[in-house]
Amino acid sequence: MTIGETIAQGFHYARRCKSLWLFGFIVGVASGGSSGGGTGGGSGSDGDAIVGIPFALVLADFPPIIYAILAVVAIVALAALVLHFISQGALIEGVVRARDGGRLTIGEGFKAGWMHWGVLLRIALLYFTAIVGSIALLIVPCVLTFRAFGAVGGIAFALPALLAAVPWLITLHLLQAFASRIAVVENRKAIDAIHKARLFLHGRLMHGLKLLVATFVGTIMFALMGLVTIVPVALLVRALIPMVQVFPAILIGALVLVPVGFVIFAMMGTYRSAVWTIGYVTEVNA
Repeated sequence: MTIGETIAQGFHYARRCKSLWLFGFIVGVASGGSSGGGTGGGSGSDGDAIVGIPFALVLADFPPIIYAILAVVAIVALAALVLHFISQGALIEGVVRARDGGRLTIGEGFKAGWMHWGVLLRIALLYFTAIVGSIALLIVPCVLTFRAFGAVGGIAFALPALLAAVPWLITLHLLQAFASRIAVVENRKAIDAIHKARLFLHGRLMHGLKLLVATFVGTIMFALMGLVTIVPVALLVRALIPMVQVFPAILIGALVLVPVGFVIFAMMGTYRSAVWTIGYVTEVNA
């Protein structure tokens, strides 16, 4: 399949499989945001102070309500994590069934997702560990080179190391995406799915890159849909403020944006999952 055909198929299932929209929304909200992080270094008392912060929080004498709030937050975060992987499994199963002419109900989606959320979590943890280990292997030599040879020597080492790291990190992402499909479609365990994903990716790297491009293009298109929706509503809210005051105008805008935002995120999450599922199943059955 070409990139255009993959995009068209992804939008087809995202539009057609409305029973998957709840799961697509959960996955779409998570994948639609971006996360960033920074690293910093310290030595002496500054480093000891930073390390001691978690221990100070644990030993601090907080009121019982604070501990209750923290417990609720932890439970909600754990539930959200489980629900995310349940939704991933439901989307994969739903797209496969839709491709075969069937339909996955919401109840069946939760049942299918519950069967596979554990293996999807393990694959994600292995992927995360590989990413962290790879970044550490990249950063430590760079830091040592900077200290030994200064900025010029450090940059001379860091640039080729970065060029080598990018394809490796992309390969890890492809392995996780295909391993997740293999685990659900073929009911395999995490290590077994990753091993088969590695064999599947051998000779199909260009195929995986095409799916990456299709995912990126589709995400941009959904973002543009959201922008096209938000701008007119924002202008409407601004025009209504002098007539109905601020709160009613914002309420009217929210009543328009909330359902539209749900549909956009739901379709985006379904689309992104469908692209990778179609990309794997089609290639296997070719």
